[in-house]
Amino acid sequence: VRFDVETRHVFVGDHSGQVTILKLEQESCSLVTTFKGHTGGVTALCWDPIQRVLFSGSSDHSIIMWDIGGRKGTAIELQGHNDKVQSLSYAHHTRQLISCGADGGIVVWNMDVERQETPEWLDSDSCQKCDQPFFWNFKQMWDSKKIGLRQHHCRKCGKAVCGKCSSKRSSIPLMGFEFEVRVCDSCHESITDEERAPTATFHDSKHNIVHVHFDATRGWLLTSGTDKVIKLWDMTPVVS
Repeated sequence: VRFDVETRHVFVGDHSGQVTILKLEQESCSLVTTFKGHTGGVTALCWDPIQRVLFSGSSDHSIIMWDIGGRKGTAIELQGHNDKVQSLSYAHHTRQLISCGADGGIVVWNMDVERQETPEWLDSDSCQKCDQPFFWNFKQMWDSKKIGLRQHHCRKCGKAVCGKCSSKRSSIPLMGFEFEVRVCDSCHESITDEERAPTATFHDSKHNIVHVHFDATRGWLLTSGTDKVIKLWDMTPVVS
């Protein structure tokens, strides 16, 4: 749960992966809206009252940035953990997000860049590149006398493609994909080296982090883990 004191809005994340926004009145509470983007439960929330941006971390290993104020619910996905995201903190003065997870990773995201929304996955009965039928498309398989293929999706354009037409992998940092993901061959050719430049730094805490607190005045980060160890980190080399 997170609370915005100035506007009296409450942000609630639940086990279904949904984020609910409520408005607290003097003697009542009203529903503003709900957002659904995670496939796992929401495990962490972080609110930036200046930019009016909400960050949600999830057990599905992802982080979503919800632009509440500027673009009315635009969702930007961030993929940089290999296990559930446990805690989030935001450095307002540098516009950097710090995420920590059960994988022991501390990821520092540069949010002072123009990020892009990930496209919705398109539905199709055949590959949208070579027109080969997918394995459930019995009619086209019979007509074309071809065996159906497994369906995949390009993370850059969202098209439904077969494995042959999406044999390449690439990082797409401005879409939040810091690790290499599946892209179709044409999108792979269009991604430049500049677009592959990372927008996050990765650090190994060597313990399963369950909570984090960032002191922006000194640049110190405190992490606590399931190993009952508290660690204090000097983050000034990367959060500055």
